[in-house]
Amino acid sequence: MDILISYDYREEDLKPLPLRELTQFVLASEGKPFNTEVSVSFVDNPSIAVLNERFRGITGPTDVLSFECDNVEDECSCQEREDPIYELGDVVIAADVAEAQTHEYGTSFEEEVSLLLVHGLLHLCGYDHIEDDDAVVMEGREKELLGAWAERRRAEAAE
Repeated sequence: MDILISYDYREEDLKPLPLRELTQFVLASEGKPFNTEVSVSFVDNPSIAVLNERFRGITGPTDVLSFECDNVEDECSCQEREDPIYELGDVVIAADVAEAQTHEYGTSFEEEVSLLLVHGLLHLCGYDHIEDDDAVVMEGREKELLGAWAERRRAEAAE
């Protein structure tokens, strides 16, 4: 998997976090092919506010935005090394909004960024939360993935 992470903002806070590994874990758990490409960018509030206004018509910053690639086929069976890149899309996270939410939700910065990353990736994998039933499914999957990720990290730390 090709995971492109851009630390356009707060690199010193974000680079030590295992974000590449978490991204790979989520995409593998969702059954995405080995040749999947995804980008993750961390930006400041003004940058995400511009994107939020431009693509959602909502004024002000938000925590995370996901942008699917237009050329992705949902039924991609890409499994061979010579298959073209499976361009999943882009996730953009506002680091300062994540920080503010740690105070609101009682989480750590790493926990909040991890949740936003998983949330954004699940959007790229076809999940949504517009309807209540869909939100229950998506939030359940977020909890499941984050729980499995935490368990995996605990096991690795114990080794």
